[in-house]
Amino acid sequence: MNKEVVKKGIMVCGHGSRDKDAEVEFSLVAEGLKKRFPEMPVEYGFLEYSAPNIHMGLNRLIKQGVEHIYAVPGMLFAATHAKNDIPSVLTTFEEQNEGLQVSYGQELGLQQPMINAFQARIYESLGLDANNPPTELYDTMLVVVGRGTSDTEANAEAAKLTRIVSENMGFGWADTVYSGVTYPSVGVGLEKLLKLGYKRIVVAPYFLFTGRLIKRISGYIDKVAKENPGVEFVKTPYLRDHDKVIDAFEVRVRQIMDNKITASEDLMAIFKRRLAAGEIDVHHHHAEYQEPEADNHNQANDHKHSHTHSHEHTHSHEHHHSDASDNSHTHEHAEQHSHQHSHSHNHSEAHSHVEPHSHGVYKHIAHPLGPRTMIGEGICNCFMSQFPQSLLDEEKERIENGVKGEALAHRK
Repeated sequence: MNKEVVKKGIMVCGHGSRDKDAEVEFSLVAEGLKKRFPEMPVEYGFLEYSAPNIHMGLNRLIKQGVEHIYAVPGMLFAATHAKNDIPSVLTTFEEQNEGLQVSYGQELGLQQPMINAFQARIYESLGLDANNPPTELYDTMLVVVGRGTSDTEANAEAAKLTRIVSENMGFGWADTVYSGVTYPSVGVGLEKLLKLGYKRIVVAPYFLFTGRLIKRISGYIDKVAKENPGVEFVKTPYLRDHDKVIDAFEVRVRQIMDNKITASEDLMAIFKRRLAAGEIDVHHHHAEYQEPEADNHNQANDHKHSHTHSHEHTHSHEHHHSDASDNSHTHEHAEQHSHQHSHSHNHSEAHSHVEPHSHGVYKHIAHPLGPRTMIGEGICNCFMSQFPQSLLDEEKERIENGVKGEALAHRK
């Protein structure tokens, strides 16, 4: 008796970006994987901001008859999105589709192909041949720009990458700065590192794709370079769909296929265990991106969302901000030791582009060299709600006064 063959497919899960160029570049990963796995359908989707969302990609696989989905996170490191948000979406989808099996793989991590791709981009920016590199670059400093997150281990991986690449390539000095929630931020970090006296500085963002952060990083470099004409600043391009990056994605897919993910590396098993133990909450307070024809409500109408969840912190504040998507947000926080936390969101928007997801609380949000140095740069920061009002007022005063010697965001 012939055993029925289960059709398999691949799903690449990304974060999403307000930058449409990033959407196009992410799709190139799926195209690259189609060449590596021509016998399998390959789709992709995003958690927020972008279309298709993850549900759309999963539905497209089902429509092609797929019964077993190999889902891989298109994330460099395992932070909140890879650990919690994507597994949540996949688990919910699997439960809603009887007979479907979804297997979840690992983040890209510091695989050798990823390190090789990053080093190749650095050599490229220096006009050097990665296949015939110099033995050392002692006269040059390397500054790696990590994404920055509330997840300490993910931040540490970026620092580890810096050390590996520095020793492999023989830089005179190397350090790590971050464009996100942790410290030191890009502008402040570059200013501090200039004091070491290097006359050539390579700034290499460890990012997969373009987006607002990549363009903002470039702007910071330009500002610092203008103020320091005696120093050569070399901008390294981000990873994009480098062949070695596609190699790394292929490795993660084949690990699922061959059942080679160990218990300590199984993000889905870890997620389900922590969820069952009540260690994490699954947030469902944002609407998923909807295709125009599937939208059954008046998009111009205001709509409200409310939710309750828990956090291990205590503070109270209120603030208002608007982002480039013209979404107006009001956040009121009143948190006590009972760890109850409530949000009220009023949105006037043409459309919503996000899957259910959450952002971790960062205990060093007020660090003097951290994300507070980016306030005033027009950033719609996902962590803005964590800043106490007193800090926001203080930074507003600094920006308005253009305090000399402060971070770039505070200069006129």
